[in-house]
Formats: sequence, structure tokens, C-alpha cells
Amino acid sequence: MEIDRYTTGSCIALLSLHHNTFISWTAVMLITSAWTKNSLSLQLLSEFFRFRFSPLLLHSTIMARTLKRKKILKKSKVKSKGASSSNPQQNPAKVWQPGVDMINEGEELQFDRSAYDCLHAFNVGWPCLSFDIIRDEQGLVRTGFPHSLYCVAGTQAEDASSNSIGIVRLSNISGKKRNLVPMQSDDNESESDSDSSSDEEDEDSKPVMQLRMVAHQGCVNRIRSMMQEPHICATWGENGYVQVWDFRSHLNSLAASDPEVSTGACATIRQAPLHIFTGHKDEGYALDWSSITPGRLLSGDCKSCIHLWNPTSGGKWAIDKEPFKGHSASVEDLQWSPTEGDVFASCSVDGRVAIWDARVRNQPAVSVKAHNSDVNVISWNRLASCMIASGSDDGSLSIWDLRSFKEDSFVAHFQYHKQPITSIEWSPHEASTLAVSSSDDQLTIWDLSLERDAEEEAEFKAKLKQQADAPEDLPPQLLFVHQGQKSLKELHWHGQIPGMLLSTAHDGFNVFIPSNVEMTLPELTGSLSKLG
Repeated sequence: MEIDRYTTGSCIALLSLHHNTFISWTAVMLITSAWTKNSLSLQLLSEFFRFRFSPLLLHSTIMARTLKRKKILKKSKVKSKGASSSNPQQNPAKVWQPGVDMINEGEELQFDRSAYDCLHAFNVGWPCLSFDIIRDEQGLVRTGFPHSLYCVAGTQAEDASSNSIGIVRLSNISGKKRNLVPMQSDDNESESDSDSSSDEEDEDSKPVMQLRMVAHQGCVNRIRSMMQEPHICATWGENGYVQVWDFRSHLNSLAASDPEVSTGACATIRQAPLHIFTGHKDEGYALDWSSITPGRLLSGDCKSCIHLWNPTSGGKWAIDKEPFKGHSASVEDLQWSPTEGDVFASCSVDGRVAIWDARVRNQPAVSVKAHNSDVNVISWNRLASCMIASGSDDGSLSIWDLRSFKEDSFVAHFQYHKQPITSIEWSPHEASTLAVSSSDDQLTIWDLSLERDAEEEAEFKAKLKQQADAPEDLPPQLLFVHQGQKSLKELHWHGQIPGMLLSTAHDGFNVFIPSNVEMTLPELTGSLSKLG
């Protein structure tokens, strides 16, 4: 996949598009009449994930937003010139589909803040193609506001010499209080407790950002923090170099600073990396640290080569000169197995997803034609390790069960997005939930345990004060749609704050928690490190 340069353009926020009626996402979920073509696979998948019916998520609403167009966000209704305040029961509203429906003259996009438990924006000066959340020592499972977080991000400046790596501390992230829901057995299943959270967000309270900038030659294509030693980060540069950095001193400096005082970046810091690998023959984007073996790293380039890094003494790495060869085109993404130290997955412009044994370089253990176009991204489920998700250049999303991994054997396939998938990641707290970003400027959240129930739909529809005609092709598993960012590139769940997502785009970062994503603590049979 060609990683396009960011294009300028105004941000938009999602609306409910019918005179003065706001459309509930619940209505969208419950009135939809479509079921995906591969219903058998999805039924089996929903059973695997302890299926829930979509009517359980009654408190959710459809939204998206922009923080840069404040003037059009002051009201919670869509205004239409000459529109009357007609009874929505008599005049059913239409669910507006981004990329499908047009905005007519006199109509403007709105969003409902109640769709989010929190929603904030920040930026580091230049757009960032890639970022990663840094694990911290503030608590393994945090639910009480205000939150704080650390992250690293690589810039895409106008000229190569102006690029840098931003080390960010974001404090005072305010929002609505909601309690954590312990996962219950099937016989005693607990619903989300959103009704118990009555404290509204202080809208005047804004996050406090503190920033350190470290010089980086050329655009940062991808950046990843090591799970076991979060201050160690790897970067893929457009100059074709993979570098490993130690940001311990900068993180310590941020931790010692006053969390209530926002500071811009100081002068850019010149720092030597711990290690530089120049053995790749082209630039690349694929990069992943092992969660099993500390310091073990994979990097893949646009010449179809994958190199394995093994840590040595003295803070260095031994990189095998002989690459893994099994793809016929650019390697776009890499993912280590969350349970097997010598197993990893790759995806490529050749349309294939491959599973490798790290001890065998000449060919993958399994290689499957997963999509008819480039496979841009993959994600390996840490809570259900037999599941891998893949996203393609044609906008499609597929879910694979590695126990029966072969061509056309996906257990779910969705063609909701209209442009290339740019990022995909399973939730670290809910095995059935994943988030997807696309070049169509939508970030979607999917819950594969949801399935339709006609009786409950009809019962709930009868109680609705507002009626909505949902698109026929709206998948029941589509849980949430976030908009307002231009040219979305990457997203990550926060491993220590259930439900929180960060995303990067041309206009900066968003940090948010959707109100209908269950803050559920997964059943744990072993170490809590699974939450990372």
C-alpha cells in the first residue's frame, strides 16, 4: 500500500440528518434489517465470543465530531434552512452514511457529546503517521477520571531535517464517571452500568500536554514501544533505517514535571540511537516487538524482506543478514504471536497473510490469499489467540480462525469502509471487540459477539420516541462510528484504561472513550499482563 502524504482539508463532524432530529445509534443498531452474507460463520463467531444481542447497548448514540470547527458544534441538533419542527414519529429520519449520502444546502454536521465518556484533541506540531502508547506505572486497570497517559509519536514534516519523535505526557483527561464491569458467566451475565454514572464531564476542563522532541532524520513511518521496557522504542524511517532508542530520561523528566502546567516542546534534542540497522534495501512500515521475549524485534520492508532482531548484551541487537522470504511484494505489517515465542504473522501487498516459524526463513508455515488487493494491516487477538484480523486496500475487513486457516475460510468479512483500511487493533479488554480506521475518515468499533434479535428489535423500536430508517446493509456488529479527523492513519487502545482509544490523523490526535463500549475486565486465569 502506498502511504499517501497527508492532504489538507476541513474536518467534519457526524450528524443526524433530518430536519431537527438527532438519530440514536441505538436506533441504527436495532432497526437495521440486514444480516451479512456469511451468517453461519458469524453465528459461530458470536457463540465463540459469548454472543450478546445488540439491544443490550441501549445507551449508545451515533456520533463523530470535530474540535476545530467549534462554531458549528454549539448546538446538538442539525439545522436545516426552512425546516419545520415536524413530529419525528410522523416523518422518520434517515441515518446519514458518510461517503454515501451528500450534505444538502442548509444542512450541517453535528455530534452528540453524550456518545462519548470523554473526547479530547491534541497535536505535536506536525502530522504523525504513527504513534504508540507507553505502558506506565500508574495502575494496571484505571477507570477514574481524570486520566493521564504517555505516548510516543513520529512526525511527518515538510522537509526531512525537521522531523522528530515526540514524547508526550497528557494529563487531566476529564470525562464522565463509569464503573468497571467484571465479566460474568453466561448464566449470570452483567450488562454495562452506564446508568450508574451520573457525573457529567466538566467541559471547561482541558487536558494538559507536556512534550519532549528528539530529532529524527526523515519521516517516521512507524514507531513502536517495547512492552517489557516501554522506554525502549523502535522507529522505521523513510530513509530506510530502523533505529532503536532509549527515552528513559525524557519520560522521567515528564513524570517529574508539574501535571497542571502545559508546556510546549523545548528545543529539539539531539540524541544518538542505541542501534541503527541499515541492512534493509528499501524503506518499510512493518515493525513489532515480541510480547513473549523481551527485546526481540521484527522489521519488514517494501522489498518483501523481513529481518529478525535478537537482543545481545550491552544494549545491542544481532540482526540476521538473511531475511525471511515468502512474500512477492511489500511487507506491510507484522505481528508476533501473543502466546508462542517463535511464531509471527505478516501481511503484504501480494494480498496474503502468512504465519511463520521464526526458526525457518525460506518459507512461511502457512500462507493464505486473504484479500483480492493489498493487505495493509493485521492484528493478533491477545485474549483469543486463535483469532487474527486483517484489513485491505479495498476497504474490507476479515476475521480469521487460525485453527482452520485457509483461503476463503474467514469467519467474518465486512465491506463497510469505502477506502483503504489504515489500522486495525483488537481490544485488550474485550476479546470480541476491535477498532478499525480507514482512509474514508471513519474510525469504527466492532463487537463480533453482537447478533440481531427480531423480537427485541421490534419491542425496543415501539418504545423509541424517534424513528429511523437504517441502511439495509448496516452490519449488526458495527458498534460505534467516530469521525471528525482528516486522513486517519493509526489507532491504538490504551491497555491500562478500559475503553480508551487514541487515533492520529492529518489534523492531530484524538483521545476518546465511547459511551457504549463496555468497560469489562476480562476473565483472567493467569497473569494480568494479558491486558497490555
